[in-house]
Amino acid sequence: MEKFQTSDIPKSPRIQKLVDALYEHMPVIESARAKLITESYKETEGEPIITRRAKAFAHILHNIPIIIRDNELIVGSSTIAPRGCQTFPEFSYEWLEAELDTVATRTADPFEIAEETKAELKEADKYWKGKTTSELATSYMAPEAIKAIEHNIFTPGNYFYNGVGHVTVKYWEVLETGFEGIMEKAQKELDGCSVGDGNYARKSHFLEAVILSCKAVIDYAGRYAKLAQEMAAQTSDPVRKQELFVIAENCSRVPAKGAQNFYEACQSFWFVQQLLQMESSGHSISPGRFDQYMYPYYKKDMEAGTITREFAQELMDCIWVKLNDLNKCRDAASAEGFAGYSLFQNLIAGGQNKEGEDVTNDLSVMCIQASMHVHLPAPSLSVRVWNGSPHEFLIKAAELTRTGIGLPAYYNDEVIIPALQNRGLSLEDAREYNIIGCVEPQKAGKTEGWHDAAFFNMCRPLELVFSNGMDKGEMVGIPTGDVTQMKTFDEFFDAYKKQMEYCISLLVNADNAIDVAHAERCPLPFLSCMIDDCLKEGKSVQEGGAVYNFTGPQGFGIANMADGLFAIRKLVYEDKKVSMKELKEALAWNYDKGLDAQSAGDMTEMIMKAMQKAGRNVDASTAEGLLKTFMGMKPGEQKTQRFKEIHDMIDEVPKFGNDIPEVDYFAREVAYTYSKPLQKYNNPRGGKFQAGLYPVSANVPLGGQTGATPDGRYAHTPVADGVSPSAGKDVKGPTAAATSVSRLDHFIVSNGTLFNQKFHPSALSGREGLEKFVALIRGYFDQKGMHMQFNVVDRQTLLDAQEHPEKYKHLVVRVAGYSALFTTLSRSLQDDIIRRTEQGF
Repeated sequence: MEKFQTSDIPKSPRIQKLVDALYEHMPVIESARAKLITESYKETEGEPIITRRAKAFAHILHNIPIIIRDNELIVGSSTIAPRGCQTFPEFSYEWLEAELDTVATRTADPFEIAEETKAELKEADKYWKGKTTSELATSYMAPEAIKAIEHNIFTPGNYFYNGVGHVTVKYWEVLETGFEGIMEKAQKELDGCSVGDGNYARKSHFLEAVILSCKAVIDYAGRYAKLAQEMAAQTSDPVRKQELFVIAENCSRVPAKGAQNFYEACQSFWFVQQLLQMESSGHSISPGRFDQYMYPYYKKDMEAGTITREFAQELMDCIWVKLNDLNKCRDAASAEGFAGYSLFQNLIAGGQNKEGEDVTNDLSVMCIQASMHVHLPAPSLSVRVWNGSPHEFLIKAAELTRTGIGLPAYYNDEVIIPALQNRGLSLEDAREYNIIGCVEPQKAGKTEGWHDAAFFNMCRPLELVFSNGMDKGEMVGIPTGDVTQMKTFDEFFDAYKKQMEYCISLLVNADNAIDVAHAERCPLPFLSCMIDDCLKEGKSVQEGGAVYNFTGPQGFGIANMADGLFAIRKLVYEDKKVSMKELKEALAWNYDKGLDAQSAGDMTEMIMKAMQKAGRNVDASTAEGLLKTFMGMKPGEQKTQRFKEIHDMIDEVPKFGNDIPEVDYFAREVAYTYSKPLQKYNNPRGGKFQAGLYPVSANVPLGGQTGATPDGRYAHTPVADGVSPSAGKDVKGPTAAATSVSRLDHFIVSNGTLFNQKFHPSALSGREGLEKFVALIRGYFDQKGMHMQFNVVDRQTLLDAQEHPEKYKHLVVRVAGYSALFTTLSRSLQDDIIRRTEQGF
């Protein structure tokens, strides 16, 4: 293990200036990329798609406006406006056209957009009708899968509307050889091809596309070198003049060639990170083990005395600011689920090398220091923890947690490494894992993981059990029988499993349809040149060129399902305090709240459709009367009082998150209803499906589409987040909650789990508070938990921030697998964070 320092490094005044400039205005949508890609596609009709993609990428990089902002040491911006975004019509465009006039005023992640930009986008969009990945994906989906999406059983919208991302490329290879070296490798493969080879047509065009893409990136850096020279000639400030000369020199060398020093390595890294975003609209393009591949350049400069630790820190801080400059616009519904303008760029520090030795170093600590300095949501900093992790490194990480920024997240090598081996990774590759996006493990430079492939709401199949597969008058699930006639809990639980398995099969169908669409219409040659074994195989990652191929949709609602099913087993089947008929009515009428407007409307609509099929047309008023008759409801308080009694009884049933083995192991069994069926499926790239148990922040908006559940949750309120206990139900303290969550089978959920906890700031005060905090993490990980993340903020601060957002512009909180500025979140998401149990030691 390398020796490392934990002493604080002073923050450069430059960094605060960069941060302030970044957040001075609302983000802006720009049209340059959309116009340029449309121009290129019109000129390349009839050519192979991989060639068209490379030519379009080159056309964009040769012509998109560029800028070097004041005080920058690391350059390269996708937009002229800070935190601006480009658009990507090749994936989808109709949603944005429909929202052009509302995107600036929506509640989650608003963007300014000029009238001229709207007109330019509308003009470009005319070309893309019938040509997008989303349209092709829809044509490939089974009708049943489309219906399930429409009824909010699951949503694959992440990749339906956007690029995939969710990858870590071989940054280290670019640092070592530059893109000239990668072009040389591609040319060698091309020279080895014969026109008579069976795969010649595909492989030769792919390799030529790689070479063209790499050349375009080199040209793009050259544009920045020229701009820096011009700006240096025009400035009278001798300090800035010299900085611009160095920037010009750096950009003239990297990323074309291998980096000679730490500064060049930083600039080379940034071009890769930025331009991966420019090629596609995928998010969660994650820097991975930055402290490992950057360390040789830092160490060499430090030993040679050509850099100071302070300047190296300033360069890293500049990169941290730039990571917050990247942005994307999502549709309004997705923006609610990903609120906070996050791109989920996960950067991880610490952990083991492929030989199983701890490799924590100076840069590992400086990554933590950078997040302290910029105090911004990106990168989504993580740390790897195992038995060999240096204690002082974890204390340093805990100091960052104590700031309340929600960083870092903590990951357990002792669980993740064997979980990845279980999916076919070699021991060496598994030991070198990093985290993608929120919480998803993978081996960098070898994996196309398709993490976040869909959000699956585990509560909705339970609703289908109660309705015998019906939803809003349509058969969405499968008939599993009348719940009031089910004699045993096992019969009821089996019905739930059948609904789950059917809905999971539809999710797989939808994901695979989108997967095929990306391979056919949007292969990515630039990304693929930095993933093994694409060059050797002669195909992009979208076509299966990676060594490891997975699809990782995530289920959520574990705590709701575990608590609800446990309550049914106890109250209905064991103690017989509640009949299934009573429970069904209580759920339909939202317990003591009365039939809420959405449920009433849905059920009224169902009756109107049923009557129409029977040849009778009835109006809404008549249908509502029939509904009340059907439900057996009479005026008065008797039944509503009974519903309240049922809700009170459910509240008294033991809940997941309180170190009650009977409940916790039942939750483990419930988690299996999602994780086990999923893993039997294959994807079009020759890989397997693997489960994740986390919602990002979709548990809030998708909870809004879910009726009351038998754990006592009211209709249209948030569903439990990740594998965390339901908000407010873990009442026995943080260690009890951690013990409960550790009893889930984290080894089988190789696409990641998410465990949130919230602490009052006093819990981490002083060295004693930090020691207890680290002990909590160690204890949870010793029990084989996979992941932990924390909010350290008091409830009153959050409430005040809701009422006076102008006073809390820099308040960063942990949302789900990412952090965000609290005041940028939707009100419903803010409320969800406030509701979480506030722990203390």
